[in-house]
Amino acid sequence: MLRKKRQDNGYSSVIRQSLFTVITKDFKKNKIKYLMILPVVIYIAIFCYKPMYGVVIAFKNYRPALGIAASKWVGLDHFTRFFNDYYFWRILRNTISISGLSILFGFPAPIILALLINEIKNKHFKKTVQTISYMPYFISIVIISGLIKTFTQSDGLITDLVVSLGGAQKNLLASKVWFYPIYIISGIWQSVGWDSIIYLAAITGIDQEQYEAAKVDGAGRIRQMLYITLPGLLPTITILFILRMGGILNVGFEKILLLYSSTTYEVADVISTYVYRIGVLDANFSYSTAIGLFNALVNILFLIITNAISKKVNKTGLF
Repeated sequence: MLRKKRQDNGYSSVIRQSLFTVITKDFKKNKIKYLMILPVVIYIAIFCYKPMYGVVIAFKNYRPALGIAASKWVGLDHFTRFFNDYYFWRILRNTISISGLSILFGFPAPIILALLINEIKNKHFKKTVQTISYMPYFISIVIISGLIKTFTQSDGLITDLVVSLGGAQKNLLASKVWFYPIYIISGIWQSVGWDSIIYLAAITGIDQEQYEAAKVDGAGRIRQMLYITLPGLLPTITILFILRMGGILNVGFEKILLLYSSTTYEVADVISTYVYRIGVLDANFSYSTAIGLFNALVNILFLIITNAISKKVNKTGLF
């Protein structure tokens, strides 16, 4: 038995030496590449991994004067408080509703746009459409929110359009019924062009001989789109959908914070805006960190579940 243990230790030593040798040789061979990536690794380590230590305050009654280490340990008290919070179900419902509707209507939009742009044969018109669709992405969210507020006032352009179609003359953004459509449609308008770039890139990677063969067999452009382009896009669509589901509770607070008001809190208040009020305005750092950690864990859970379903259904997954 002692001999076997020595053999195992010997094998482990050989593996470690061989691994070290491989890494050393690879470093010598690709020294410039390693040096080029070093600043990125340092940046990620300092600004992404090092701050993770602060998550521990979710389990403490953190006091800035005492520091993280000296603050009192309270365990899961902040999580229990959040689950029993009067606003818990409201902000969870609103977050899932806004994110779910954004995925339902916003996720297919760039795919459809990419398919349509791909069918444009005139190069100049194609570039014009692409440029126009990309432009809103580069406009500041503050400016976008300002435009939305102006256009949805009682005498705004969008309100006048709604009135012409039989709607009421009122401030649409102050209406609980109109908040979701305004938020989601404006989000699609701003991001649809930019998000379509990756699908257009994936389309260019599809073997063009398949289209030639389909033309010989008499397939029209719609059939080519359905039976060649879409299947060719499926791996890309799957990966991006998994990533999107992994951020299902990540509804950006900036836009909502700029658009919502006390009249729309009931439908517009989400986890991120609640964390902002609790953590930044009320300086309750431990409680807000606990809520943020809960948000991250739910996102990870959705990511794992979506990835598992995807691998089972179409054999494509993120990991």
